[in-house]
Amino acid sequence: MNLHVISPGPLTTVQDAGRTGYAARGFRTCGAADGYAMRTANLLAGNPQAAGAAVLEMTLQGGKYQFDGDAVFALAGADMPAALDGRPVPAYTPLFARAGQVLAIGAARSGLRGYLAVFGGVDTPPVLGSRSTDLKCRMGGLDGRALKAGDVLPIGAAPAMVEQRWQQICAKGANRPLGTARTPARPWRFLGGRKLPLFRAVPGPQTDAFTAVGQAAFVHGVYALTADCDRMACKLAGPAIEMKYGADILSDGIAAGSVQISADSQPIVMLTDHQTTGGYAKIATVISADLPVLAQLRPGQAVAFAFVSPAQAVRAARRQAAILQQIAARLL
Repeated sequence: MNLHVISPGPLTTVQDAGRTGYAARGFRTCGAADGYAMRTANLLAGNPQAAGAAVLEMTLQGGKYQFDGDAVFALAGADMPAALDGRPVPAYTPLFARAGQVLAIGAARSGLRGYLAVFGGVDTPPVLGSRSTDLKCRMGGLDGRALKAGDVLPIGAAPAMVEQRWQQICAKGANRPLGTARTPARPWRFLGGRKLPLFRAVPGPQTDAFTAVGQAAFVHGVYALTADCDRMACKLAGPAIEMKYGADILSDGIAAGSVQISADSQPIVMLTDHQTTGGYAKIATVISADLPVLAQLRPGQAVAFAFVSPAQAVRAARRQAAILQQIAARLL
């Protein structure tokens, strides 16, 4: 079965769990910016979590796609209204499409990135063990680029497998909307009448490069996403974060969630397309459980930070993994 791209959104790419194990050679991880939504969509579409099946990541607007065979699919992430042959269909629900039907996905009413998973996964050729699109290196996905009208994406499931999977889902009574596990649990900070997403971050690795005043500004200040945000990083604006000796350090490793402080004393939070090394001091690392929330925010939205311990970060990751396991148990 193939998925035909009638019209893509402004930035739609093939993504999976990412390209790991090659950072020492300079290759970035890439993968879905909102890994929680990607995994949820895959589970709902009948793909085992461990398989890391490739999905479509759609930014701001979904697009229009035609199935040339029967398919089980699911939508997750940003609130993008969708219709199958003109009939509205819900997100966070296993869905079934007949051959020839067209799925139209509209503009996001909230959030930024939506995910379309199809049973069998998008079956483009893997590069270094991943189908994720690296737009800067032009590798992975479909020719290393964003999708365009007329593209045809192979789906890795035989017709008999599709029908069998759908019958399994229906037999379990799982073909209904997912409940409260739609989005990852997250903390908030309340300031007067404002409710701000609170991002938990482990101090370091260069926390001692910042003054006590600078560290206090980071955890007590309010920051807003600037227009300079993409899959690589989010540049924030807010109270200056004071450094002892300036922002520059000898380049060292970067991880998703690393919070670099640039020469203008403002934080930059690294996302999935981050570079492998960087030369700005890093005051903290946003924990993996909170990065999906950041991936769904838009420029202008305000956020806050709080320091947590590595043990707290591990507990949050395990809680999130347990939720995904519950979803898997319901469907697979």
